[in-house]
Amino acid sequence: MEGLSRARVQALIDAGAVAVRRPAAKVLAPSAVRSSLRLRKGDVVEVEVLPPEPSALSPEAAPLEIVFEDPHLLVVNKPAGLTVHPGAGRRSGTLVHALLHHCPGLPGVGEEHRPGIVHRLDKDTSGLIVVAKSEEALAGLAAQIRSRRAHREYIALVHGRVARDRGAVEAPIGRDPRRRTRMAIVASGRRAVTHYRVVERFPGASMLELKLETGRTHQIRVHCAHMGHPIIGDPVYGRRAEAWGMSRQALHASRLSFTHPIHGTRLSLSAPLPADIAAVLSSLTRTKGDRGTDGVVGGGRS
Repeated sequence: MEGLSRARVQALIDAGAVAVRRPAAKVLAPSAVRSSLRLRKGDVVEVEVLPPEPSALSPEAAPLEIVFEDPHLLVVNKPAGLTVHPGAGRRSGTLVHALLHHCPGLPGVGEEHRPGIVHRLDKDTSGLIVVAKSEEALAGLAAQIRSRRAHREYIALVHGRVARDRGAVEAPIGRDPRRRTRMAIVASGRRAVTHYRVVERFPGASMLELKLETGRTHQIRVHCAHMGHPIIGDPVYGRRAEAWGMSRQALHASRLSFTHPIHGTRLSLSAPLPADIAAVLSSLTRTKGDRGTDGVVGGGRS
């Protein structure tokens, strides 16, 4: 069914709006119709597309730095400190609440508490995030992210001088078994790959450009710490000392490129470094040193 996201289809199944009729006029009970149901030859699937439930979220007027917008989607440069969507401990003041004020038609696009959200950024990570205005756009953008046809690039300031000019960190990420609020490199975790390139080296720090091949929670932060070069200012995976005045992780989603899910044109958007990261850069003395070699960092191998 075109124009319906996976989340919307799942909601229809959960609401009992999907029926399966089998040969000999046998109709499965609604409780038996689940997303895991294996269809058989001759089955007929009937879907009643119900209108979305009214959103329990209230629109909130708040400034948005919009980098791109058309009738189908918009791209926002999210400031650090802004949570993307409501969750445990955060019921208001999120990007979603501001988006609902800007786009009154957003409720019903995707999940109830994350309308229009295709991907997310950590609260204290700044930069570009794309938002869908329709189910069709949401499904198309989500498919591009899953298939890695949408590219996300980040800039990070990390501790230490990264020796190799470029490389990749390939190490599985899962919930930290000792501290459940953190993520960690664990053998049972999900595959995670981050590509990096050294943009500039400074005394005691390096500026990296990073590209995500996968999109795990806290992936860049965990992988940088795994390399031995945690992100400057990171309160969870970083070092307490030498934060150069940063009160949050020096991580910025600087570039975003994807194919427009409706028009088919390729979009490439960028956002300048925010003031706090730019201030740290200006305080670091540029240095020229030995250039490293390409490499791959993995779980226990490099």
